[in-house]
Amino acid sequence: MAFSFTVPFTRVAVGGLPPLFIGSGRAVVAAVLAGFALALTRQKPPTTAQWLRLAIVAGGVVAGFPLLTSFALTTAPASHGAVVIGLLPAATAVAAVLRTGERPACSFWLFAALGAVVAVAFAALQNGGLGELHPSDLLLFGAVLAAAVGYAEGGLLARELGAWQTVSWALVLSAPVMIALASVALAGEPLQATPVQWLAFAYLAVVSMFLGFFAWYRGLAIGPMAQVSQIQLVQPVLSILWAGLLLHEQLGWATILGGLAVILCAGLAVRTRLPPRGHRRPGPGPGPGRRATRREEGPERDVSAGGAG
Repeated sequence: MAFSFTVPFTRVAVGGLPPLFIGSGRAVVAAVLAGFALALTRQKPPTTAQWLRLAIVAGGVVAGFPLLTSFALTTAPASHGAVVIGLLPAATAVAAVLRTGERPACSFWLFAALGAVVAVAFAALQNGGLGELHPSDLLLFGAVLAAAVGYAEGGLLARELGAWQTVSWALVLSAPVMIALASVALAGEPLQATPVQWLAFAYLAVVSMFLGFFAWYRGLAIGPMAQVSQIQLVQPVLSILWAGLLLHEQLGWATILGGLAVILCAGLAVRTRLPPRGHRRPGPGPGPGRRATRREEGPERDVSAGGAG
C-alpha cells in the first residue's frame, strides 16, 4: 500500500522539482526522522560487519532506486514506470535466492514469471502500450536491480537489527552523501514547485523512504523472502486504482479483470511451499554479527520489529 504511491507521486514531484533533489532530498528528510527515532530509543549501533551490509542496503534502496527512478520518470512514459514495478518482484526473488540459499519450488518460479509478465502487460495496456525503447530504460533496469539487492540484504539484516532499525541505520549511514547531492541540486536551479508537488515530495520522504520499510522489511524478515517479495505484484494494480479514485480516471472491466489476474498470480506465488527440508540447500551460516537462529524457517518465528531480541 505504502509503496504503490511512489511512482505516481514521483511523476508529480518531477514536474516542479529537480530529479536529483527528489532522489537525495527525500533521503535527507527520512534520515532526520531516522536519527531521532534511533536516538530516542537508544538503539545499540550495528557491528562493523553489519555496517558494511547496511552500505549495500543504502546503495540499493536509499540512493540507487530513488535517484534512478527520479531521473527516468522525467522523460519515461507511465508504461515504463510500470515496468519497474512489474519486474521488481521477480528480481527480488532472484536476489533473495542468491543471497539466502532459499530454494522455492519450480511452481513458484512459474507463478513469479507469469505474474511479472501479467503485471507488465496489464500496466502497459493501461498506459497505451510499451511503445519503443527509451534511453531511460537503462535507468529503470538499474533501479530494479538496486532495489532487489537492497531488499534482499535488508530483509536479512532485519532479522538481526529489527525492521525499522535496519532502514534507519541505512538512512543515517547515507546521510552525508545525500546531503551533498541535495546541496548540489539546490545550487543548480531554484525550486519552483507547487504545493501539490511539495506534498508529493513529502510523501516520498516520510512514507516511501521511511515508514513503508517498517512493514516491508519485517515481512521480508519473517520470510521466506522469495515468496514474500511477490506481494509487490499488487503494486501496479493499486497504482491504477489510486489513479481512478484520486485522478478520476475511468476503470473498465479490462482493468478489473487484469488486476484480479495479477493478484491471483501473486497469491499463488506467495502460497507456494518450499520443498521438503531434505531437498533444500542450506543457506549460509551465521556471519559476523548474525545470530544462529531458526527465524528463516517460517512465518511463525517472532521477528521483533522493536529490536534484535
